[in-house]
Amino acid sequence: QVQLVESGGGLVQAGGSLRLSCAASRRDFSINTMAWYRQSPGNQRELVASVTRGGDTNYADFVKGRFTISRDNTKNTVYLQMNSLKPEDTGVYYCNFKRFGPDYWGQGTQVTVSS
Repeated sequence: QVQLVESGGGLVQAGGSLRLSCAASRRDFSINTMAWYRQSPGNQRELVASVTRGGDTNYADFVKGRFTISRDNTKNTVYLQMNSLKPEDTGVYYCNFKRFGPDYWGQGTQVTVSS
């Protein structure tokens, strides 16, 4: 069973930056798209950004121009660089690895942006 280990969350002031990382516990060649989702209290989990094995990226409108997703296929790791953070970016961020089978999910990391 592959586990995803997230790191990099925390508390930051508005306008600041954070970098999230998510690594698989072992190599899994069935993994294709990697993504980040987030969930804030009272809201559904929503897609933030995704990146395919080939490097094609997709961003939610609310993070375009501020967040950058990237991946290292040799390490089965995905990153999310978050700049110009806003209080509304506060929430639990989850990494997600899509594969030929059930998705893998991280345990979630808290991001809190103070005004």
